[in-house]
Formats: sequence, structure tokens, C-alpha cells
Amino acid sequence: MKTFMKLVRDRIPEIIEAAGKTAEFEILNSAQFAQELDKKLLEEVAEVVEAADKTSKVEELADLLEVIYAIAENSEISLEEIEKVRLSKREERGGFDRRIWLKSVS
Repeated sequence: MKTFMKLVRDRIPEIIEAAGKTAEFEILNSAQFAQELDKKLLEEVAEVVEAADKTSKVEELADLLEVIYAIAENSEISLEEIEKVRLSKREERGGFDRRIWLKSVS
């Protein structure tokens, strides 16, 4: 038996059972879910950083976005609200298009 103790996507238990295995799982309460989403966010960020090729990077970025969407929904924040703030910050401070590396400030 392999132990995971982590938040997984909704269809994982049925996928495991379809493979002829038995999965033990529980449904988290709201506080547990929020805490585990934060952990999942860190896990997915690490996987994006470690992705070695474009295909892996795309897969991991998609997973990261799924977690971001879940955090937003769980926090009752709309994607439109996030996008509005993102665009406002981009207008005020810029994006990362110019690849500027700040070395020091005097």
C-alpha cells in the first residue's frame, strides 16, 4: 500500500478504481481544503520550476492554473477580478517583457 496524504483532482478515486485498485479518501472541510490548496500550490510551483522541456512545462502550468482557479473559487474571487487587478498592475508597473534584472539601488 502506498500512502499519499495529499489533495488530488476530483476524478482520481474513480481512475484508481477503474485500474482495479482500492483508494481510501476523505472529503475535507472548508478550512482543511483551503490549507491543502495552499500546499498544492507550492507543490505545483515546484513542478513548474523543475519541468525540463516545453511539454512538461505546459502540463505543469496547466496544473498550476487549475490550483489557482480552485483557490480563487474557494476564496469567492472571480477570475475577472483577478484579471482586472493583473491588468491594472501591468499598466502601473509593467510586465516582464523586457527581462529586467535589478542588481542594486543606491
